[in-house]
Amino acid sequence: MRAVQIVDRFVTPSVRDIPPPALRPGSVRVAIRACGLNFADLLMQKGTYQDTPTPPFTMGMEVSGEIIEVSQDVTGLSAGDRVMVFCGRDGLADEGVFDATRVLAIPDAMSFEDAAAFPIAYGTGHLALDHRAKLQKGETLFVTGAAGGVGLTAVELGKLMGARVIAHARGADKLAIAKAAGADHLVDDSEDIRSVLKDLGGVDVVYDAVGGDAFTAAFRACKPEGRLLPIGFASGDVPQIPANHLLVKNLTVIGFYIGAYLNFRPDVFRNSLQTLIGWYDDGKLKPHVSHVLPLDQVLDGFELIRSRQATGKVVITP
Repeated sequence: MRAVQIVDRFVTPSVRDIPPPALRPGSVRVAIRACGLNFADLLMQKGTYQDTPTPPFTMGMEVSGEIIEVSQDVTGLSAGDRVMVFCGRDGLADEGVFDATRVLAIPDAMSFEDAAAFPIAYGTGHLALDHRAKLQKGETLFVTGAAGGVGLTAVELGKLMGARVIAHARGADKLAIAKAAGADHLVDDSEDIRSVLKDLGGVDVVYDAVGGDAFTAAFRACKPEGRLLPIGFASGDVPQIPANHLLVKNLTVIGFYIGAYLNFRPDVFRNSLQTLIGWYDDGKLKPHVSHVLPLDQVLDGFELIRSRQATGKVVITP
């Protein structure tokens, strides 16, 4: 079968022919129909992601498809089921073998492209805002990188949860996408972010996928008892947080990494995704997929993310 593999951290990923993986206890084999790309894929290529496997390995962190084989000890899943999988790896391939605990059935109305764009972006947004930051109706949420994969879903979810949402992005086109997702106010990256946020009354919760100057400005515009979620560092600049400023305003910086929940609180992760799938089925969520590409154009997909040309998600269809 075909698979996109990293064989060495100093070699560009490539599509290779490899043997199909063997079915193991507690797993299912999935014919992969779509795979969502993520900024973390770029970090894995450099070996800087916190959960990078040792090469060689097959890339691809979230997929959708149809089950074609089920281990004898697995219950509740059957051949022919349409599913999504937060796999963490092995997704950019014609098929994959995944632990059944990471597999969820999807509604008939959910396309494979939508399903592959779903687990990481929506799962991150919902767990971070609801489970960790305890975002409340009527609070003000500031989202950086609001036209990107995780940022755009945070805008959508924040609005659905009853918050006033301020969206940050670079350029009118990306801000328009955030506006369409429900943002109440827009902040261009070229503006004085802190001043704009202050003029809007300050911020209760910061959902930051960018880091750098955007995080610093949001930090300084927080209301007393504000909560900050460092989700990622697309700018390449990891913020250094002055502890004395935390004390003055009684601020809280909340660490969050969605992959860890699969290990120490899988029930929280699955319950979150079940809630989100229900919202999708009710028409409350609409994934934004800006590009769908075949497997042999996966490097183009990575470049769309690296150059920030993509909005929402890029999806690869083997």
